[in-house]
Amino acid sequence: MSSNEPLDRYLRVRRRSLALCAPLEREDYTLQSMPDASPALWHLAHTTWFFETFVVAPSGVRYEKPPEVFRHLFNSYYNGVGDAYARDRRGLITRPTVPEVIAYREHIDDAVASLLTSPDADASLGALVLLGTHHEEQHQELLLTDLLHAWSFNPVAPAYTDEARSMEPARPQRWREVDEAIVVIGHRGDEGFCFDNEGPAHRALVPAHAMADRLVTNGEYAAFVADDGYRRPELWLSEGWATVQREQWQHPLYWRRAGSDWRRFGLDGEHALDVGAPVTQLSYFEADAYARWAGARLPTEFEWERHASAEWDAAGDAHCWEGAHGVPKPASEQDAQWCGAAWEWTSSSYAAYPGYRPVEGTLGEYNGKFMCNQYVLRGGSCATPRDHVRATYRNFFPTDARWQFAGLRLCRDLR
Repeated sequence: MSSNEPLDRYLRVRRRSLALCAPLEREDYTLQSMPDASPALWHLAHTTWFFETFVVAPSGVRYEKPPEVFRHLFNSYYNGVGDAYARDRRGLITRPTVPEVIAYREHIDDAVASLLTSPDADASLGALVLLGTHHEEQHQELLLTDLLHAWSFNPVAPAYTDEARSMEPARPQRWREVDEAIVVIGHRGDEGFCFDNEGPAHRALVPAHAMADRLVTNGEYAAFVADDGYRRPELWLSEGWATVQREQWQHPLYWRRAGSDWRRFGLDGEHALDVGAPVTQLSYFEADAYARWAGARLPTEFEWERHASAEWDAAGDAHCWEGAHGVPKPASEQDAQWCGAAWEWTSSSYAAYPGYRPVEGTLGEYNGKFMCNQYVLRGGSCATPRDHVRATYRNFFPTDARWQFAGLRLCRDLR
C-alpha cells in the first residue's frame, strides 16, 4: 500500500502534540502565567481549530461539529473569521475539559484523514495541511515555553523532563572572518516548506565581519552580571535601561542565587548553573547590552544566514536533534550551534523582504501583520521540533520578551 505523505506527516505532528502533554497533571492544562502565554489545553484546542477552520469547514466534508462557542474561544488573532477570546484570559477557561478537547481533536483528525485519502485530494489541499502542521509545531514549542514560565513560579520546582545535563565546560570561542559579499538571502522556493515571511529570495550586501563560532555561555554571561552589567546604563539602549529599572531585572529569567553561586530553573527542574551551556531566556535588550559589554555587537539576520547556510550545506542537519528536550547543550568541537541550542537574537527589525506579499485571504494574517516593533531571531532552540528548523526560518519577538530559549552569538566589524 502506497504511503500518503501529507496524512503521515499530519498524524505524526498531531500525535507529538499529545505526547508533549504526557508528563502533565490535570491541573497543568489550564496554567497561564502571563498575558503572552497560553495554557496547554488552549494550544491543543487552537491547533485543532486551525484545521477545522481552514481545511475541514471550507471543504464541505461531513464531520461532527463542536459547539459554536469554540470558534470564539480558540481563535487566536484571525480577525477575518470573527472575534477572538481575550488572550490574557485564556487561563480562565477550564471548560471544555481535557477529554472534550481530545475528542474534538479526534473528530477533526478523522475529517482531515477523510479529505487527504479522497480521490479529489489535490496539491492545494496538501499544501494547506502542510502549513497547518508547521503551525502546530510552532505551538508545540510554545506549549513547552509557556509551561516552563508557569512552573517557574512554583517553589516545588517541578521537572518536565529528566534529560541529562552535560555540565561540560565550554570550548574556546573562535572567530570566523568573511569578506564583503553580495549573497542570496531567503527561501528559494524549491527547498521544501517555508512560511511566507521567509521569501522571496533576494540579494543583500553583507559587509566584511567576524562571527563567533558558538553561542555565548552561561558562564560568560555570569561575568557580565558580576561586572554590574545590569547597573551600568551606558551598556543599554534607552528603552532597555528603562525596562531594567521598571522590571528590576538583575539577571536572566530563571536564574536564582544560592549564596555566591547561581542555580537555574529549566524544564529539567532546578540545578546548579551549567556554565558551559548557552545562556537562554534573554530579551533583545539583554543580548544587545551583553554584546556591547563584550566589545562586539549582534549580527544582522543576513550575516547570520550567510554563515548558517554555508554550515548547513557542509554538514546537512548533523548538528540538529529532535526538539522538546528543553535542555540547552554546550557546543562540541564539531558543533557551531547553528540550530538546536538556542534562538539567536539579531539586530534586524522584523520587516518584509523586498517583493513580499502575504497570501490571499484570512491566512494572510499569519505573519505579515506582525511586521512592526519586533526583532528577528534565527536558528532554533532545544525546544524547537526538528521539522521546524531550517536556515531561512525567521522567528520574531518584542524586545522585552524573555521566556523563550533565546540567547546570542557575537559579531564584530572588520574595517
